[in-house]
Amino acid sequence: MPTNFLLVDDHPLFLEAMRLVVQSAFPGAVVHEAVSIESARAAIEREGGKLDLVLLDLSMPGTQGLDGLLELRTSYPKLPIVIVSALEDSRIVHEVLTYGAAGFISKSARGSELANAIREVMAGSVVLPAGYQLPQAGARGAPVCDLSAKLATLTPQQVRVLQMLRQGKLNKQIAYELGVGETTVKAHVSEILRKLKVSSRTQAVIEVARIDFDAILAQSHATEAS
Repeated sequence: MPTNFLLVDDHPLFLEAMRLVVQSAFPGAVVHEAVSIESARAAIEREGGKLDLVLLDLSMPGTQGLDGLLELRTSYPKLPIVIVSALEDSRIVHEVLTYGAAGFISKSARGSELANAIREVMAGSVVLPAGYQLPQAGARGAPVCDLSAKLATLTPQQVRVLQMLRQGKLNKQIAYELGVGETTVKAHVSEILRKLKVSSRTQAVIEVARIDFDAILAQSHATEAS
């Protein structure tokens, strides 16, 4: 049975380059492509349990921060996902690992390095950027790991509700977008608050904001521009 990959990136040129790398490293592999989290979910549902690995870009349209990774990890916890991103900040690398990613590959890696990294993941290893070091025990990462564990208990629908809470949407708007009743949304919000151990939706948003992906992203862009 051929190896099945799903490449998720909204840049056509990088998708094509990654496809060539994967097919070179794994001759005969079946390579699927998606340009958004929504199309990635559709591909995963369509292929069922045939997919062996997802290679996911973090900066995808329609998502904020690590929401895309969290959504896929929550919906498909047994499916290995490796992040392939230009954002090499060590804090981002640490967060994607706490969210259960099987590794992090830099987009600046040469084709041969990318191929070797994918082979290592397929062999069961966790791949990381050169020089990356795990945060010291008791450092700032520890509370974030605790938050990630709480987030991992949310159902896929609760993750979607939480994403909409972060966007400032009201229960009526969330109900309309999800095609459910407001009572159902209120039940999801109650469960989110219980699982995150907070008392209000505002506190839930603040709690999730501790994983400050957007601030890290802005800092990375400022560094590139300087």
